[in-house]
Amino acid sequence: MSVVAACAYLDGKPVRALDLADPEGLKPRGDEFVWIGLVEPDEAELEVLRQAFHLHPLAIEDALSARQTPKVDVYGDQLFVVAKTAHLDNDHIQYGETDFFVGRRHLITVRHGSARARTELRAQLEAAPVLLAHGVDYVLHAVLDFIVDGYMPIVDTIEEELQAFERRALDAFLSRAEIARIFNLRRALMRFKKMLGPMAQVASALEHHELPCIDTEVRPYFRDVRDHIQRTEILVDGLREVLTSVFEISSLLEQQRQGVITRQLAAWAAILAVPTAIAGIYGMNFEHMPELKWRYGYEAVLVAIVLVCGLLYRRFRKTGWL
Repeated sequence: MSVVAACAYLDGKPVRALDLADPEGLKPRGDEFVWIGLVEPDEAELEVLRQAFHLHPLAIEDALSARQTPKVDVYGDQLFVVAKTAHLDNDHIQYGETDFFVGRRHLITVRHGSARARTELRAQLEAAPVLLAHGVDYVLHAVLDFIVDGYMPIVDTIEEELQAFERRALDAFLSRAEIARIFNLRRALMRFKKMLGPMAQVASALEHHELPCIDTEVRPYFRDVRDHIQRTEILVDGLREVLTSVFEISSLLEQQRQGVITRQLAAWAAILAVPTAIAGIYGMNFEHMPELKWRYGYEAVLVAIVLVCGLLYRRFRKTGWL
C-alpha cells in the first residue's frame, strides 16, 4: 500500500483515520476535510480515489506519468497542481514530483521521487490546529512551502563547493576533473533555474488568480512561497556568475603562469645560444680562421662565453624573466 497517511480533520484536529479499502469512508462528513498522502501509487489506488472524489481522468493520467512541468490546472470545481521537488544525491541534483488533487473538502498528494517525507510536516500542522482549520488551501500552501524550502540546502552545498574551487584556482592549476565538475555544475544550475521559473508561476497563479478551493484570506500565504522561489532564483544566478568567474580566473592565472614559463624558457634559450653560436663557429673545419692557432684562444673563448652569458643572465633577472 502506497498510502503514507490519510486522515479526516475537523476544526484543524484529526478525528479519524482513513483506509483506501473503505471507499465510502474516505469521503468527508459534515464540516470535515480529508488529507491523503500517497507515494508512488499504482493505477488501482488512484482509481479508488478517482471514484471517491470525482477526480478528472486527465489529472489521474498526469499523476501516474510523473513527467509534468509545474502547473495549475482547473477541472470544474477542483484543482490539479504539479510541483517539482529537488535534492542532492552524490553531488547531483535529483528531481521528483508532487501532484495535488485539491477539492473544497479534500487534498490528495501524490509523491514521486522525493527523498523528503511529509510526516514531520503533517505533525507540525496538526500541532497548530488554528492554522490547519483554514482547510485544504492552507495545507496546499504548507506542502508547497515545504518543497521550496528543500531547494536551499542544494544552493548552500553548491556554494560551499564553489568557494573551495575559488581557493583552489588561486593556489594551483585546476585539474581536468575539477574543470569537468565546473561545467557539470553549470549545466545543473541551468536546469535548476529552468525548473524554478514554472514553480514561481504556480505560486503566482495561486496568489493572484480566482481559483476554486483557494480562499481569499489564504492567498497571501502563497506570496511567501513565491518570494522563497525568487530568492532561490537570485542565489542560483549568483552561483552561475561565480562559476563563470572561477573558470575565467583559472584561465587567466593559467595563461599568466604559462607566460612566466615561456619567458623563462626564452631567457635560457638566449643564454644558451651564446655558447652554441661560438662553439658552432669554431667547430667549422676551415684551416684559416682568426685566432685558430693562438695559444690562449681556448681560454679566451671560455671567458667570453661566461661573461656574455653572465651579462644576459643578469639582464633577464633584472627584467623579471628569471
